[in-house]
Amino acid sequence: MALDRNVSRRSLLRAMVGGIAAASALPLLAACGDDDDPTATSAPATTQPAAAVGRVTIYSGRNEELVGPTISAFQERTGIEARVRYAGTSELAAQILEEGRNSPADVYFSQDAGALGALAAEGLLAPLPEDLLGMVEPRFRAADGTWVGVTGRARAVVYNTDAVEESDIPESILGFTAPEWSGRLGWAPTNASLQSFVTALRVLNGDDEAREWLEGIRDNDAKVYESNTAIVNAVIAGEIDAGFVNHYYLRRMQAEAGGTLPAANFIYRNGDPGALINIAGAAILTSSAGMAAAESFIEYMLSDEGQTYFAEETYEYPLVTGVEVDPDLVPLDDIQTPDVDLSDLADLEGTLEMMRDAGLL
Repeated sequence: MALDRNVSRRSLLRAMVGGIAAASALPLLAACGDDDDPTATSAPATTQPAAAVGRVTIYSGRNEELVGPTISAFQERTGIEARVRYAGTSELAAQILEEGRNSPADVYFSQDAGALGALAAEGLLAPLPEDLLGMVEPRFRAADGTWVGVTGRARAVVYNTDAVEESDIPESILGFTAPEWSGRLGWAPTNASLQSFVTALRVLNGDDEAREWLEGIRDNDAKVYESNTAIVNAVIAGEIDAGFVNHYYLRRMQAEAGGTLPAANFIYRNGDPGALINIAGAAILTSSAGMAAAESFIEYMLSDEGQTYFAEETYEYPLVTGVEVDPDLVPLDDIQTPDVDLSDLADLEGTLEMMRDAGLL
């Protein structure tokens, strides 16, 4: 089933969580994004893109603690002033839809592809230069060239290694509805990444099968948590045997612990819906008054320096060839992702309605 990409402005606005924050002058503001419990350190000094002059206004759905250091490094390397508004990815997408072609934003830095696809469907994103698009393989950029992935965020099943063997993991994520997983699972229905996965499942397998999976996990008495971090902590503590998260949460905890934890990530590699890799991505608004500075920002995020920051400090997947990946991660080339255009993950409203009907929200 292919969902309608032309999500109406009214329906998307109705689906956005948290409302629309008031627009104002945009200095470097401290606010919350969608990334939960990020770990941040200073940005490394490696390669240096060509200097440019100007100012760029960025709407960032990524948390300031997480991306603030690399945005600061961008300013230092290029001389371009970055004025950033931090808020939730959905909130900022709704803000841009409301502002339309009067938006003061030049760049939208999104936590996931669905929001980017929604803006592209409304004609609010400008085509990116081919040299920028060509830095990232096609599955991680928009088919129409309106956005490009900056980092990859793999879905994972985190499991307690004292209770579960890797061979116990079902061949498909759909298999977790089986009775043997009753009372052993954890998930976070309010988490944006899980909701994006459910949207992908709807696109790939249809609404009926997506609803059946949601109800099956619910009926297996999966414990509800507020965040991916809480799920990983519960797995480590032995409260649950497995949970559905993004890959980097466990990797951060392992780095902080400085040793072995009783948990591991299982990442599907076989094209299963569970093998979804979403992206954090960037786009330039058609209304931008500073296209050159906006392009310089995206160029920096895709430079060796920008990509190395995310690989080493946030444990996400760099999407540019040649940048070293955390050796503890499954290489991207080994993951056969499901055949879904990430721009098609825009129907958040339909997913939220389905989850509400299942009593999950």
